[in-house]
Amino acid sequence: MELFLFPCIAIEVGETDVTKYLLKRLLHGAVSIVVVVAVVMTLIYSLSNRDLVFAGDALFTKQTNNNRVTYSYMRWEEYGYLDYVPYADWLLELQHNGEIDEETRVEAVAIGRTADNDSETAKEYAEKFREHYESQGYTVERLDAVLNGRRVANGGQQALFAHKDKPLIGRLFSYFANIIDVDSVHDVQEDIPDRGVTFTWHDPVYGGKFAPAIMGNGTTHKYLLYFDDKFPFIHQNIATIRLGTSYSVNYGIDVFKTMTRSQGSYVQTTTTFPTGLVEESADDLHTATYIPGSRTSSVIYEDRFTDDYTNVEVVKNGMSKLGYSFVIGIIAVALSYCLGVPIGIMMARKKDKLIDKLGTIYIVFIIAVPSLAYIFLFKALGGKIGLPTTFIMESSSKLMFVLPIVSLALPSIANLMKWLRRYMIDQMNSDYVKFARSGGLSEGEIFSKHILKNAAIPIVHGIPGQLLFAMTGAIITERVYVVPGAGNLLTEAIGKHDNGVIVGVALFYAILSVVSIILGDILMATVDPRISFSTKDR
Repeated sequence: MELFLFPCIAIEVGETDVTKYLLKRLLHGAVSIVVVVAVVMTLIYSLSNRDLVFAGDALFTKQTNNNRVTYSYMRWEEYGYLDYVPYADWLLELQHNGEIDEETRVEAVAIGRTADNDSETAKEYAEKFREHYESQGYTVERLDAVLNGRRVANGGQQALFAHKDKPLIGRLFSYFANIIDVDSVHDVQEDIPDRGVTFTWHDPVYGGKFAPAIMGNGTTHKYLLYFDDKFPFIHQNIATIRLGTSYSVNYGIDVFKTMTRSQGSYVQTTTTFPTGLVEESADDLHTATYIPGSRTSSVIYEDRFTDDYTNVEVVKNGMSKLGYSFVIGIIAVALSYCLGVPIGIMMARKKDKLIDKLGTIYIVFIIAVPSLAYIFLFKALGGKIGLPTTFIMESSSKLMFVLPIVSLALPSIANLMKWLRRYMIDQMNSDYVKFARSGGLSEGEIFSKHILKNAAIPIVHGIPGQLLFAMTGAIITERVYVVPGAGNLLTEAIGKHDNGVIVGVALFYAILSVVSIILGDILMATVDPRISFSTKDR
């Protein structure tokens, strides 16, 4: 005898329904992501004190008088607060555009200690500078020289510049417009021969052995597409993700590269350079990027490279920040489901029995005790039995992963036990269970076909989120065990007021949240036939 205990709703799901749902969800998710980034930018650039960026800036403390003011504006521009245009830079632009010659620029740039001391040429162009930028909404400031007697005081040189705070809409548009950088053969501005893209079956990096590669000349990257023996085996530099440049955490490096670049000690291998030179080196020639005039600026480059694609990264023996966080996080998630789900089921089936009471004690312990306390407790216990308590990238021992994984899995196990027990007990007391018993179904059939399936639906929805957010790391766990993961990146950026990193990591978290919700909905609809992308009553 088989009973159908679901509501009498005929559900029709087609590819069109799924497509409409995904498009709608993606549209809502994209809007949510933009709103999140806008809120973060507003908090950083409009509501926070921008002077905080100088808290750890040693150079700022050495600046005095007018130099401190101009240095502040220069750094604020780097951090993305405003547009800053020095008068000298504007004159250089005029010369570059052919509007003035070198002699005029040199005379115009020499403004006097005060406006009254300007030469006729300097006065003329200083006024043009003011009119030009004030018409565009800039504030133009002139700082008179600070004198010490008849001499200009240290750092008191006169200055003329324009500045304007960046509006939120423009900032948002610029950020998202540049989030993906596509390499082009026109990226290199210098006049170079044979500009274009070439394909080869024999990658020069491998000494001419069979290995397909697409290389560019005039592009930012030398290698646009190539193969090697490292997962995922095919790599590309055609499109580069740019989440925001760091100015404190990892100066000059994009957030995405900071999270994905390998760490650890150099790994040297036999490397064949473009000139044919073979030596033991850690240089990764597949990462070569263009630097104008670099080959002739150093004998080292001249001996190894045939063009100005000389800027290369090095191969290291460790994983990236995302790599370490994901490995630890994904194993912790697997461990939590392998233990939390069966224990939660047994607690529900043996309600008020010994296993239920022991499980409840564990849940209460995890909830009541601060996470930092039990992490240090398990760290101490692990150290007593000989497990590594500090993460060392140079170590080949996998045992150093044990304690971070266990510490990260403990709260997840308790959470799964608690909610699965609750959902199952709620289902066991439902009317449809009583109806099933009266219909002759055994307790085992009722439990496996109906109670467990219905109780698992809310748990299933969270699986994609658990898997995706394994990449973000865990702040406390990684700090306690000195794991070089991504968990500490956001807190470090906030502490150092690194605006680019804060915005980039916030965007990364927002994208993961949207994707996890969509995948959770799809997975939940797969498990429960009552849930669909489109329903029709009959």
